[in-house]
Amino acid sequence: MTIPQNNSAPFSLWERACSRKDRLGLPAAPQRLLREQARSHIGTLCAVALAVSLSGCAGLPDQRLANEALKRGDTALAQQNYQQLADLGYSEAQVGLADIQVDSHDPEQMRKAEATYRAAADISPRAQARLGRLLVAKPGSTEAEKHEAEGLLKKAFANGEGNTLIPLAMLYLQYPHSFPNVNAQQQISQWRSAGYPEAGLAQILLYRTQGTYDQHLDEVEKVCKAALATTDICYVELATVYQKRGQADQQAALIQQMQDGHARGVVSAQRVDSVARVLADASLGKTDEKTAQSLLEGIAPGYPAAWVSLAQLLYDFPELGDVDKMMQYLENGRAADQPRAELLLGKLYYEGKWVPADAKAAEEHFQKAVGREVAADYYLGQLYRRGYLGQVYSQKALDHLLKAARNGQNSADFAIAQLFSQGRGTKPNPVNAYVFSQLAKAQNTPQAIELAQTLEAQLPPQQLAQAQRLLQQEQAIRGAMSPDTLELQALKEDDGEEKP
Repeated sequence: MTIPQNNSAPFSLWERACSRKDRLGLPAAPQRLLREQARSHIGTLCAVALAVSLSGCAGLPDQRLANEALKRGDTALAQQNYQQLADLGYSEAQVGLADIQVDSHDPEQMRKAEATYRAAADISPRAQARLGRLLVAKPGSTEAEKHEAEGLLKKAFANGEGNTLIPLAMLYLQYPHSFPNVNAQQQISQWRSAGYPEAGLAQILLYRTQGTYDQHLDEVEKVCKAALATTDICYVELATVYQKRGQADQQAALIQQMQDGHARGVVSAQRVDSVARVLADASLGKTDEKTAQSLLEGIAPGYPAAWVSLAQLLYDFPELGDVDKMMQYLENGRAADQPRAELLLGKLYYEGKWVPADAKAAEEHFQKAVGREVAADYYLGQLYRRGYLGQVYSQKALDHLLKAARNGQNSADFAIAQLFSQGRGTKPNPVNAYVFSQLAKAQNTPQAIELAQTLEAQLPPQQLAQAQRLLQQEQAIRGAMSPDTLELQALKEDDGEEKP
């Protein structure tokens, strides 16, 4: 028997079959027939339950348990329950399983997730929304996929699915040439006039994208105060606003409100982690690293990603602990398969500040984070480019640095420009050096600007024309591989990248 695809857990099928009884008002004979059919249906479900139990699970899998496990960072338990429900044909469990695959950032898992979303999209608005968001962020997406994403997000929105207007706005902001008849600001204004709650957050996203966030702090505060009860990302936005303004009292009150919400289960541990990292971000204003540490220590036992955030906090503020405490935090993160733990541990061995420098150990940890943390490719490229492993591996350096650069890693372009201009371990290539030095100018650092100007002055006209054509080609590739900014974040993930 094929269990019908349904948004609820299997228990609800039993509840519906057992509770309706004779309330249908049908004659006795049809009632008996329905009862017999219900008993047959329940008997089949019991057989399924018995099979699951005999396979090693105490009873039927539970989607609520899976959802709760995912919230606290226990992806293994969540995946186990989602997988069993997905195998039984439950579309929402299939979507939950695909969500975990997307979060892995592994290319093969991402492809599986896309196929899963597509399989469920005909009957699940949630799958429509997820597939639309995935296509918006998909590297190298085609024009057809961009327009498919628009259609899916609009359809999901019409079906009452949340978190659709923000990715739709991001689609218009990222690919204006694909939607020449859509003005992102006008569209967001229309959504706001219609009273859609997500529209205010979409407006904040536009300010971030345009670099005008600081000019609209009052509006950000107003929007997020109104949305705080239903959208916990606003804790991050408000924390950012108060830190930029230096409003310590408002910040403290916000943090208390967030902690109360977390204790009641209405604010996720992930959001607490994000707010803690805002408090530790010196670029946003005066830091409050001790409060950040307290917040992270409170959630770390149930949210493993916080162990890595604690280690990063000690890295940035050594007075909060010692190397032994940092290493314990990192080991806790590694035990929970947190790729950021591998990345930070690799960086410690790469730099040799907290522990003795060890290029082989650094390489080992960076390789474990490749595919899940963009900065891992950057650091591997630097290891190979600089000859830290005994010699220069120029091709391996280029492969990793180019991957990092195309995935939005600052400084990678500058490192590639150095590789081609210095010719260390490879033949100098002034054309390629020019291309990546021009891309590196986006960092707006004196070193990057000076190198770009020097290389441009050295190129003869014919080579300069060739270099400019190659630059346009690379920029086109970058435009199709924009980083995933679908979730509104007030905080940039700190990948610990090295400055040029």
